[in-house]
Amino acid sequence: MTDEKEVLLTKEGLDKLETELEFLKSVKREEVAERIKQAIAFGDISENSEYEDAKNEQAFIEGRIITLEQTLKKARLMEDNEIRTDVVSLGSKVRLKEMKSGREFNVTVVSSVECKLRDGKISDESPVGRAAMGKKVNSVFQAETPAGVLKYKILKVEK
Repeated sequence: MTDEKEVLLTKEGLDKLETELEFLKSVKREEVAERIKQAIAFGDISENSEYEDAKNEQAFIEGRIITLEQTLKKARLMEDNEIRTDVVSLGSKVRLKEMKSGREFNVTVVSSVECKLRDGKISDESPVGRAAMGKKVNSVFQAETPAGVLKYKILKVEK
């Protein structure tokens, strides 16, 4: 059974996935095919680690291509008017305050396929993202994280 759930993406997220897919199809496939050819040219492939590595990389690349193609088939570009500012929603830029430490930080709530914590993009399915969804400015909520249960206050919600 396939999960045909629509995947909402920001313009930036859609562009990144399309760019990665194109790179894998046009550049990485060729590079790995060339590595396999070179490894075969060395002779006996039964004990050729370069051949094994190249075949493993090829399998990974093909799997990633399939995943990206399936994601893009289900993808729908999120319209600017779908991003709410009255409550936290997909696409919202949110200023949070961690209550215990007082640390403030910004996050953007995105779908799981485009989340990247390093860039401040958290998934709507992550503990903090899920707990924040639908909450208004000045709301305090709890999220069960790997670091334990943390309390946050929503300071700002914008597009």
